[in-house]
Amino acid sequence: MAGTVETQEQERVRALLDRVRSEGRGALTAPEGKIVADAYGITVPGEGLATDVDEAVALADRLGGPVVLKIVSPDILHKTDAGGVVVGVSGAQEVREAFCRIVKNARAYSADARIDGVQVQQLVPPGQEVIVGAVTDPTFGKVVAFGLGGVLVEVLKDITFRLAPVTADEAQSMLDSIGAAEILKGVRGAPAVDRWALAEQIRRVSQLVTDFPEIAEVDLNPVIASPDGAVAADIRILLTTKEVKPRRRYSREEILVSMRKLMQPRSVAVIGASNEQGKIGNSVMRNLIDGGFAGEIHPVNPKADDILGRKAYKSVTDVPGEVDVAVFAIPAKFVASALKEVGRKGIPNAVLIPSGFAETGEQALQDEIVAVGEQYGVRLLGPNIYGYYSTWQDLCATFCTPYDVKGSVALTSQSGGIGMAILGFARSTKTGVSAIVGLGNKSDIDEDDLLTWFGEDPNTECIAMHLEDLKDGRAFVEAARATVPKKPVVVLKAGRTSAGAKAAGSHTGALAGDDAVYDDILRQAGVIRAPGLNDMLEYARALPVLPAPKGDNVVIITGAGGSGVLLSDAIVDNGLSLMEIPPDLDTAFKAFIPPFGAAGNPIDITGGEPPSTYEATIRLGMEDPRIHALVLGYWHTIVTPPMVFAELTARVVEEFRARGIEKPVVASLAGDTEVEDACAYLFERGVVAYPYTTERPVAVLGAKYRWARAAGLLGGGR
Repeated sequence: MAGTVETQEQERVRALLDRVRSEGRGALTAPEGKIVADAYGITVPGEGLATDVDEAVALADRLGGPVVLKIVSPDILHKTDAGGVVVGVSGAQEVREAFCRIVKNARAYSADARIDGVQVQQLVPPGQEVIVGAVTDPTFGKVVAFGLGGVLVEVLKDITFRLAPVTADEAQSMLDSIGAAEILKGVRGAPAVDRWALAEQIRRVSQLVTDFPEIAEVDLNPVIASPDGAVAADIRILLTTKEVKPRRRYSREEILVSMRKLMQPRSVAVIGASNEQGKIGNSVMRNLIDGGFAGEIHPVNPKADDILGRKAYKSVTDVPGEVDVAVFAIPAKFVASALKEVGRKGIPNAVLIPSGFAETGEQALQDEIVAVGEQYGVRLLGPNIYGYYSTWQDLCATFCTPYDVKGSVALTSQSGGIGMAILGFARSTKTGVSAIVGLGNKSDIDEDDLLTWFGEDPNTECIAMHLEDLKDGRAFVEAARATVPKKPVVVLKAGRTSAGAKAAGSHTGALAGDDAVYDDILRQAGVIRAPGLNDMLEYARALPVLPAPKGDNVVIITGAGGSGVLLSDAIVDNGLSLMEIPPDLDTAFKAFIPPFGAAGNPIDITGGEPPSTYEATIRLGMEDPRIHALVLGYWHTIVTPPMVFAELTARVVEEFRARGIEKPVVASLAGDTEVEDACAYLFERGVVAYPYTTERPVAVLGAKYRWARAAGLLGGGR
């Protein structure tokens, strides 16, 4: 069954699962698991169910060779813990003794457990023990897992995840994504495993959980992989006990229509606008007016006739003409009734600044506004946010400090505090932004909506998102996959915890900590994951500056040997490749550096060299088409002062850019405080430069390379 499972086999599994659920059970027994495995072509050993000793002896004789005996009970999930497994049993006498011992142990473990019998199973020949499984992740839904270790999997924790279902190619990629991937290819004389058979086990499990959403977890552990195939020695299937309400989904076209009106509005109403300084409604009005928003601004306040020189309306329904956005600056308890008026007015977007909803335990109040929004077709941004900035529209719909430096970076945050950190960073680094958006509780609009919009926005070249969770991981992945080929997406995922795995009922579930799943699936989507807040902001600032690399060959040119060593370490840490310098290029570099310098890679020109040496070697690095990226290490000398280095580097890079030769160039500058101005000068001219660090410029270059691979601009794919 290389494609979809035949209908009659699906019906067989459906009937089995329905019966198990009707009995109030949340787990399949081993014989029931074999029925499912057989239906989906999941390879398992020959086996049978013995209800008494004589049946066990007869089954063992028929299967031939050593066998494994396992207790079969719907009430005992962890058979080994109950003393319910005996491995390598041969001969009638051993089978009888093992059968009796297993049943006795099971009754001692749980006197009330229902015992259906003992499973007699062929002993799988030795091979590499791995685990194949699937879990239902609260963010991403059905996720398939593959890892090394079998019974030691929770110790080794060498495991990788993908969204289910996976293709044959994706299943193959999982084999190469674990740390010990080389073991599967054969090491120290051991033969390689049958990769196709192992990948098929992964693919079939992923299809099973996709076809039957009521399956919460599948555990094939261990799977014995060998040159002759891959056999699941044990299969455990757990069923879900609750129905999950599907999230409301919008089409791409619907999202783009509503987001266009949110980010490029012609008319904005401020509900709760105020003349009183210190109130949110006053701050929002001042920011909109002082920010120069060219569209209409309509204050709404039943107790005022005029606010900041503009006619005020008793209700939003009194506002003449069409309104694209309603910004709420009123207490939480009044939001639902005002939102109904927004709906009746036909306003497509509501920006909900007020707090006092789910974040304070008032889930019912938040559910109410969501229901109102859905009833009237109003998309909700928030609640519990600082507002948003759309700089190319001169729109500052927030009660926080204004920001109006236009640029190509779109930034979002789930937290108000992080939003203000974004603002401060943008101001201090002169980072131009296309938008800064607060998401807060994400009652409706979330990252996938904004990602869909920014992916199409011509003013945005890079998107960076701080998030604590994703409401719909699959929708986010879908939006990311559509966006990444066009522009980088950087994510800072807060909350690296595995606490959610504590209640898991299987080995796979116990390993599926939130962060492990996020890490693999965000990488699968082509997203660049930032390790910290400053990293996210620096990636967002720098990635639009750097051109995309055209190959993997990175060359370090440095004036300090120590920096060269650290830069080399950073290259390896970020998954980049130091170019092996061919003899002719080595000779060319040696022509410019002193005899006591060092060619090779890094190219150490030594610290006492004049500007001409820096220029000549950088020029050669730009000129040779075999070199795809340059990492420059500078240290402060009077012979070549920082700004002299910065000016010559920027001039050379610009000269080659004018000739159509573009390569990413990053620089690490060590020295006195003058290097700070030199770095700023370089950054403004397309060379990503940082003072006092060898790690940061290479990390940024590594992020650019990760995006280029994900976008299909380099080999290696995602």
